[in-house]
Amino acid sequence: MPRLLGALLAAGLAAPALAIEYRTVDVPTVLYDAPSQRGGKSFVIRRGTPVELVVNLEGWSKVRDADGGLAWIEAKHLVKRRTVIVTTPRAQIRLSPEESAPIAFEAARNVSLNFLETAPGGWVKVRHRDGETGFVRANQVWGL
Repeated sequence: MPRLLGALLAAGLAAPALAIEYRTVDVPTVLYDAPSQRGGKSFVIRRGTPVELVVNLEGWSKVRDADGGLAWIEAKHLVKRRTVIVTTPRAQIRLSPEESAPIAFEAARNVSLNFLETAPGGWVKVRHRDGETGFVRANQVWGL
């Protein structure tokens, strides 16, 4: 019995950790409830929206949005360019990754920002589509 338990534990520890993979919607497109254009249409998703890639299946991807909803999208409409979406009513994007830093700009809930890099202390460097850059708290956005 101890050998079996040891073998099971070793197998579990040897398994690679699954990393969460994100993509960005490249063009406004329809999300479906099945991996087919004959499936039910759920809604139209905006360009620049980040989604979590759950599974790929013959030209289709099952994705999760920031609200936790699952749907199917044609894989050709997803790009590897990373974005994040604001999840708080209003996010303050600062000039440097510090609470005391001046505010560069603010972004309302559901605004997509281009992900540039992570910064120490729970900050993320982002760029607004208008070109402004700054640092937002990681807990104010989704898609990391």
